[in-house]
Amino acid sequence: MKTFKSMLGALALGTAIAVTGVTGVDVTGTSTANAAEMHAKAANDLRVALNGLLSEHVTLAAAATQAALRGRKSEFESAAGALDQNSQDLAGAIGSVYGKDAGDAFLPLWRKHIGFFVDYTTAKATGSKKKQDKAVQDLLQYAQDFGAFLNSATPALPKDAVAELVKSHIVSLKEVVDAQAARNYKLAFEKIRMASRHMQMIGDPLADAIAAQFPDKFAAK
Repeated sequence: MKTFKSMLGALALGTAIAVTGVTGVDVTGTSTANAAEMHAKAANDLRVALNGLLSEHVTLAAAATQAALRGRKSEFESAAGALDQNSQDLAGAIGSVYGKDAGDAFLPLWRKHIGFFVDYTTAKATGSKKKQDKAVQDLLQYAQDFGAFLNSATPALPKDAVAELVKSHIVSLKEVVDAQAARNYKLAFEKIRMASRHMQMIGDPLADAIAAQFPDKFAAK
């Protein structure tokens, strides 16, 4: 699977869109139709890249929670390491569009909800209902915080709408952990597929909003 960096590096917009920043577009000598086609391709590639990273997040998170529930420390550490690399790639994606400061702010915020899922998984493994409830409350509050973050970067993304989408992501991953804890693996994999597909509901509007926000670099759909 291509990484976000390699996909952005492949985009032809006269000048490259690189993960260290989004540059201007020079379409001198290029017809309007060709320029529009290149812009549309860039927006579509961004959408595919974001959806790929978000789907990967679900897969790696599920691998980490399964290993944690079964007490497989080495496997958990490996999965957690891959999951954090995915988080860094997502932060790079955010930084490539909004700037390094936004990417730097995104990473600890994104890692925060992963930490809350570790708390929930640990509580599930130990049977602590109180700690499970605390982790769920922390995750629900996180949805509001993340909605505010994206709304501040892209006002076209309503805070409450983003928060609701993130809440659905949280619920879908919680259902994965619950099925894993119950050793209902058929259900667990069904929930993983559903959670993975749901991430497109976040990736698509985010990519479209970015395209609209930066019309000189992306074609709004």
